[in-house]
Amino acid sequence: MAQNDTVTRILDTAEVLFAERGFAETSLRTITSKAKVNLAAVNYHFGSKKSLIQSVFARYLDPFTERFHGALDELEARYAGKTIPLEELLETMARCVLEVPAERNSLKVFMRLLGLAYSQAQGHLRRYIQEEYGGVFTRFTALIRQATPELPDAERFWRLHFMLGTVIFTLSGLDALRDIAEKDYDEHVTVRDLVRRLRPVVVAAMQAPLPAPAPAPADAQEA
Repeated sequence: MAQNDTVTRILDTAEVLFAERGFAETSLRTITSKAKVNLAAVNYHFGSKKSLIQSVFARYLDPFTERFHGALDELEARYAGKTIPLEELLETMARCVLEVPAERNSLKVFMRLLGLAYSQAQGHLRRYIQEEYGGVFTRFTALIRQATPELPDAERFWRLHFMLGTVIFTLSGLDALRDIAEKDYDEHVTVRDLVRRLRPVVVAAMQAPLPAPAPAPADAQEA
């Protein structure tokens, strides 16, 4: 078996198993058994389970980052120093996600993996993503800040993460949502249809009025 074929087989198997079972619940022995390779091959090519997890993410985030930087370059050139509209920024990010070269069902799998990265105890993965890919997200956040000057930084942080959670939930549950749409509403939905419907929802969420201040505790009111 060629070296590149071995690496690809390990990565293909690992990403599916991680998405189905979680990171902690998937052992290297399970991966090697499904991939039909020996444990020494994983250790040789990746060195550790943590490195394997990071390599699974790199297959998506490397091409995504390159595309996203290029798309942001084009936006900044087109607007020539003016504020880029929020909807344009969100549409650009969505397009870059969908354009990442991927195999069958890989978008759904990656969204599940991304959700697991923040819901399971994978501090090394969050650090890895921040260190390796934080630049493009910092750049995007700065442009979002310009497009939403009315939002305090903390509120913008929460809304971006609410938006991310909505996107992850929707795209990771793609099969179930398609079945419901077809059976209950006679609609045949593509990924691009979902993104088209998601866009006004997340834009409206980012532009929603600020929440009312929390009421003071009863003992503070009495004082």
